[in-house]
This record gives sequence, structure tokens and C-alpha cells, in this order.
Amino acid sequence: MCGRFVITSAPAALRQLFGYLEQPNFPPRHNVAPTQPIPVVLIDKGARHFQLMRWGLLPTWVKDPRGFTLLINARSETVLEKPAFKNAIRRRRGLIPADGYYEWKAVDGRKQPYFIHRADGQPLGFAAVFETWVGPNGEELDTVAIVTAAASEDLAALHDRVPVTISPDDFERWLDCRGDEVDAILPLMAAPRIGEFAWHPVSTRVNRVANDDAQLLLPISAEEMEAEAPQSKKAARKAAAAPADDGQGSLF
Repeated sequence: MCGRFVITSAPAALRQLFGYLEQPNFPPRHNVAPTQPIPVVLIDKGARHFQLMRWGLLPTWVKDPRGFTLLINARSETVLEKPAFKNAIRRRRGLIPADGYYEWKAVDGRKQPYFIHRADGQPLGFAAVFETWVGPNGEELDTVAIVTAAASEDLAALHDRVPVTISPDDFERWLDCRGDEVDAILPLMAAPRIGEFAWHPVSTRVNRVANDDAQLLLPISAEEMEAEAPQSKKAARKAAAAPADDGQGSLF
């Protein structure tokens, strides 16, 4: 799955890579979490655009979002059939710019976070589907989920699911929703190739959403991992009890 990710590339570099018209200016983010606004690239009227959406898809048929499960990921194997995603995958596909993401692996009875990124250090685009939810009073909320796939053999050592990443050569194919046909994009919903991504352990400070600094990305040694171990269970309980967005209301 993908529950936290990172955006550290310069805005100009991301604009050049994804080719959207807008010129947003924003600081790096090192711990983006569900329910926060995140950048999504989409096609509208033949041009690519940059738009902020809430991470956590709300299908149009949801009456009260307060009682609805937070859908941050959409499984590639069932995205065509699940009621929450089957319309979006055909008509509302987007890309989420990122520079990597975090995953947690069970190590000696505790969960050790890892930072995962392209081995060549380049930015990436998560495959995404989105919906605009309209409330009973006419309010609108743009929401999005990241498409995931079964992990490739190497990444499966960390977790059995990975976010689907789209290569720049396939951006246009993924974003093109002019028809309802999905045959062209089905091959894209797959795990990265073996060796395409690299990873290293990072501090459990990433468990707390309020922590958002470049130190989160730094590798930690086995000694540092051991030093953090006694605090990991307590930190995990605190993270579980904290609000989903920990008070952060804006991506920027």
C-alpha cells in the first residue's frame, strides 16, 4: 500500500516533467499523509493541469463522508469492478507527483519505516483515480486515491503491495480519458521492474505526521534502529490515537 509519501523536487522541475500549465510554487514536503490536499495532474479540455485534491477518495454516491471508509488506495486487480472506483478508472485518471514514499516492515516485533525511491533519484508519478464529491448543500470536494499493485520480488521484502508508478513515456496514455476503453492502460497497472527502486531504513520520527523535515529521509544505522526500538510501540500507539491529518490543513 502507500500511506505516506514525499515531494522534494523543485516546482519548476515537476512542471517540466509533468507538463501542466499552472506554475505553482510550494516548499518540499517530507511526510505527506492521508486527508491532506495533494497535487494531482489531470487532463482537461486537451491540456494538462495541476490541481489540489484531498487524499482519500469519496465516491459520488456517498451521503455522509463522516461514516465512510477512507479510500487512500485502489487495488489494480479490482479497480474495474469496485463500485467506488469503476467509473473513475475509466473517466478520471490522474498522476500524483512524488519523489518517494514510506513503507513499514515488521522487524523483531516492531514496525521499522523505510524510505523507498527510484534508484536513479528521479521524480515519479503515482497512478491515481479521482472523484468530485458533491455534498447535500452543493459543496464540492475533489478527492483522489493511489492505485496499487502486487509488489515485485524485491519490494515484496518490505510489503506485498506497492503504488503503481507511470513512466513519463506513458503519462499521456494514462491520462487520456476521452473514451471509456481501458484496454490501453491495463498493462500500466503493474509493479515497478526489479531494481527500479531502492530503499533504506529511516527514523521512526516519520510515524508522527507533525514531523515534516529533510532529516526524515536520512538512512539510519543498525545502532540507531536499536536505540529507537524501545520507543517504537509507544510512538505507534500515539500515532494511532492522533487525528489522521494531525492538524495539517494544507499541502503548501
